[in-house]
Amino acid sequence: MDILKNIDELLISWGIAPSLADMLDQFIAFALVLIVAFLADAICRNILLKVVAHLIRKTKATWDDIVFDRKVLIHLSRMVAPVIIYIFIPVAFAETSSSTLGFIQRVCLIYILITFLSFINSFLKAVYTVYSEKEQLRDRPLKGMLQTVQVILWFVGAIIVVSILIDKSPLSLLAGLGASAAILMLVFKDSIMGFVSGVQLSANDMLKVGDWIAMPKYGADGTVIEVTLNTVKVRNWDNTITTIPPYLLVSDSFQNWRGMRESGGRRVKRSINIDMNSVKFCTPEMLDKYRKIRLLKDYVEHTEAVIEEYNKEHHIDNSILVNGRRQTNLGVFRAYLTAYLKSLPDVNQELVCMVRQLQPTDHGIPMELYFFCAIKDWIPYEGVQADVFDHVLAIIPEFDLQVFQSPSGRDFQRVLS
Repeated sequence: MDILKNIDELLISWGIAPSLADMLDQFIAFALVLIVAFLADAICRNILLKVVAHLIRKTKATWDDIVFDRKVLIHLSRMVAPVIIYIFIPVAFAETSSSTLGFIQRVCLIYILITFLSFINSFLKAVYTVYSEKEQLRDRPLKGMLQTVQVILWFVGAIIVVSILIDKSPLSLLAGLGASAAILMLVFKDSIMGFVSGVQLSANDMLKVGDWIAMPKYGADGTVIEVTLNTVKVRNWDNTITTIPPYLLVSDSFQNWRGMRESGGRRVKRSINIDMNSVKFCTPEMLDKYRKIRLLKDYVEHTEAVIEEYNKEHHIDNSILVNGRRQTNLGVFRAYLTAYLKSLPDVNQELVCMVRQLQPTDHGIPMELYFFCAIKDWIPYEGVQADVFDHVLAIIPEFDLQVFQSPSGRDFQRVLS
């Protein structure tokens, strides 16, 4: 009031008519408030922020650099001008009707609130950036939590803005929204379900960024690259991206290969079919040949000693092959494969390692190799697996065995010719 009176007297002293001076004093006072507000804003942006940036560069900590790079302080500095206008606007419009003054203040208050929300939002993003780079938190669904907090922040901010516009308490609006809870739950259904599912996935350690998961029902087979409030992004091995709602990962089943990576090896379970017509008893010549194989020498000698002792105790007539116990080329071959797998450095000997016969079929006798490769990365793992079966295929004829293979056109051509 005193400021307006002083401006009014100054204008009259300059020779301006009293009626015109009464009209101009409010506009001049308002202009002065704007000038002060924008001067303060310019000082904050061009002086204070540069000083703070200079001090931040000298610190050894990295989190303050991230906070400054995310322009958190810039959002904070934007509050200076509207706060000054809100405080001093009653002085400029002291003689104006209360409704007009109240409207102007409400507009300033809404701008202050939106600026403050932007500051909080930028600060949360900066905090997310800092913690997502920490090794122990890198595999947590931090982005989903960030988005949940952002939704709550802007939802509460929108309620407060509406309450300011209609000049009512935010609590009364919240009470009114309670009656519309069903509609709100329908609108925010995906966000609510995504948040709850994200908490369950994190609490039960079911899914992390970097996990290899397979969910054939939704075409997902690859690495999890992002876990957000509404989606889990999976980069498939063909470089396509599959997005899955988090609640489907809780309500449906999926395969997580993390256990394999954290274990001692990656399983190899593959069989090769042996032609049943090539299975036979070992002759003395065959046993002499097998004794020369380093991996089989001890096995053949020990087994022959056991068989010979058994046949002698039971007075077996060895002139007939079906009498007593005898070694077969298939049994010796299985023993060789077992010894061969146990000799490989890339096979984890602490886990299951065996060679077994499966149920014979019309495609021969499946001889299955079941072991765990100590190398778990995909390409080296496939290389180890291929080397093992290359050797198996090449060594089969040495045991007078044959691989079963369906006849091809060339086989028919050879028969016909």
